[in-house]
Amino acid sequence: MSMNISLRQLRAFLAVARQRHFRRAADHLHLSQPAVSRHIADLEAELGVRLFDRNTREVVPTEAGRYLESAIERVLDELEGVLGHVHSEGERRRGKVRIASVPTLSASLMPSCIADCAREYPELTIQLHDQAQTLVLDSVRGGEVDFGIAIDPPDAGDFDCETIMRDPFHLVCPADHPFARLKAVPWKKLEQQPLVLLDYSSGSRRLIDQALRKHTVDANVVQQTGHTYTAFRMVEAGLGITITPALASPPPSLAMRPLTPTVHRNVMLIHRHHRSLSPLAALVWNRLRELAASGALTSY
Repeated sequence: MSMNISLRQLRAFLAVARQRHFRRAADHLHLSQPAVSRHIADLEAELGVRLFDRNTREVVPTEAGRYLESAIERVLDELEGVLGHVHSEGERRRGKVRIASVPTLSASLMPSCIADCAREYPELTIQLHDQAQTLVLDSVRGGEVDFGIAIDPPDAGDFDCETIMRDPFHLVCPADHPFARLKAVPWKKLEQQPLVLLDYSSGSRRLIDQALRKHTVDANVVQQTGHTYTAFRMVEAGLGITITPALASPPPSLAMRPLTPTVHRNVMLIHRHHRSLSPLAALVWNRLRELAASGALTSY
């Protein structure tokens, strides 16, 4: 049998049973007396039984009312405690949030976020997992972190994703390279140039390969690295030139030029599909969104 009984009705019943008076129960609940009377009438109608005998001086529970009072008193107290705990969990700012992030965003987006949260919420700890994209996706998928920061995950259906910014690809070359004299470098000019590219553990490599194919560039990849810093050092050593996201700024000894037409990578916040973020994780997620929108990022 399905019954439509509300917590408000049960609270009103318990107040009347304890106070033995409708007006005192209404004062206790901060409700009007008619509202309390209506809750009791609705509850009696739903249960199909009279819960109180009324006279001019007091309200006395019937046998059914006494049984209901003894049965729900403890249950309601426990429920109030549970709901209060859940509410306090939502309001508190103490605890740890674990975030997996690809290296360029660990170096550009995360320092500002961690510093801001440390100032505003000193009892909140952010634990950063600085990982290649493949490990970021595995960490989020396996529940090892609360959420991740990734680049256009190819299997996006496994996650709930939010794009927070678009980061264009640039060319990085030695300062005395002919490309350094150009304001922008067409993708087509990369034909047979020696390229030092990120390897396939990076979220960017798949997008770079797609762009090279789209612009019919016969790529001459001479080295593959796991980190942009290694690629920059190889370019400094004269081993080739590299393609990098704009957020991964090279050292002053190298020149960085936009590639045309512009190709972006989407920077995304991701968490497990159909899994809600904790209140603390949602707080940090929102802060990252705000930082990305403001453009106030530290380039690596």
